[in-house]
Amino acid sequence: MSNRDWSARDLAVLWHPCTQMKDHEDLPMIPIRRGQGAWLEDFDGNRYLDAISSWWVNLFGHANPAIGAALKDQLDTLEHVILAGFSHAPAITLAERLIRLVPAGLTRCFYADNGSAAVEVALKMSFHYWRNRGQPRKTRFITLSNSYHGETLGALAVGDVALYKDTYAPLLLTPITVPSPDCYLREPGEDWAGHSRRRFAAMAQALAEHADETAAVIVEPLVQCAGGMRMYDPVYLTLLREACNRHGVHLIADEIAVGFGRTGTLFACEQAGIRPDFLCLSKGLTGGYLPLSCVLTSDDIYAAFYDDYGTLRAFLHSHSYTGNALACRAALATLDLFAQDDVLGRNRELARQMGAAAAPLAEHPHVAEVRQTGMILAIEMVRDRATREPYPWQERRGLRVYRQALGRGVLLRPLGNVIYFMPPYVIAPEDIRLMAEVAAEGIDLATRD
Repeated sequence: MSNRDWSARDLAVLWHPCTQMKDHEDLPMIPIRRGQGAWLEDFDGNRYLDAISSWWVNLFGHANPAIGAALKDQLDTLEHVILAGFSHAPAITLAERLIRLVPAGLTRCFYADNGSAAVEVALKMSFHYWRNRGQPRKTRFITLSNSYHGETLGALAVGDVALYKDTYAPLLLTPITVPSPDCYLREPGEDWAGHSRRRFAAMAQALAEHADETAAVIVEPLVQCAGGMRMYDPVYLTLLREACNRHGVHLIADEIAVGFGRTGTLFACEQAGIRPDFLCLSKGLTGGYLPLSCVLTSDDIYAAFYDDYGTLRAFLHSHSYTGNALACRAALATLDLFAQDDVLGRNRELARQMGAAAAPLAEHPHVAEVRQTGMILAIEMVRDRATREPYPWQERRGLRVYRQALGRGVLLRPLGNVIYFMPPYVIAPEDIRLMAEVAAEGIDLATRD
């Protein structure tokens, strides 16, 4: 069957995520037959470089033989079992290994099945902790402007991307929102650290004013991904950890998108030398193979729930597929790949090559900034480079880049007017050059009035 055949069948029955389905009246649906390494292939034999790791989940390439072999072995042993009252080796072993890798002091692992669910767990745990500790007034959360933490109602509430949130506002709790340390907004001549330090003043004020009613601050460390790949300096996290300690407020680090090497270290929090009270992980955790997430927290948090049943202090939160054995085994195989090779060292070289390939775009008349943190690089298209006036979102300039890139065999999926690269770690140098070349072509096309 051809692309056209599969596309017709798809459009007759499926409703796709984050998509206006009417677009597909003139935007081709691309059914994928197979993947290999950093490349995807459709049913007509066309190949596409997966420059966005299939929504940021794929670390070591499609059809990775090591992860595939681990899953095949697990299929013959145990696919899943209820994790309430039962356990299994992959879940236990994965928790042990994660605890050795994350910042010291995070000693308990609670599994869920996707990133939004992990955020929900962290929010509920923080609120419930304070309740169990006799501080029931601590019911609010502080978040950053332009943040994104998922699309279930609790996670959506503590985010701040209007495109996702505004429609559902009547259903959501109201957080305390402070300005992001987003370094795109820095003053001329101001460096990232200086800007991030200066922007912390708003967070410091919010904590001083609202600590008695605040359960936790939630942030995406270093990169606000869905908010346009906006980036900031680690000093902000250092200051935040100290302020949360001083005011008796939890810190939730949402590393769902930035964990597992994306920012240059295994976890972004390492660059600030901090330990959050809750660390949320998902996406790359299984190398892009199966849905799994976890929240890592401390013995102090765990102890607040540990009591006789009749006190009703237990954390009664669950997912049917909590700690799924297949997903845990995929995660273990992914961690094996980190352990067997200098992945972070190789990523530093790949990141250098990405930066060099994209550097000429910094001079483009319709590019305001090329920014990078580790294996994440973003290019900000604007109408006016001098004033940084953005293109109206209604013009969908990013969609023009997407279409052009598909025609050249590269999967880019811009965030509005922001084109970004977040490729699998197995990408080849020649593919990095192709990615940058195609992005440049797409930007030239998209900025023609």
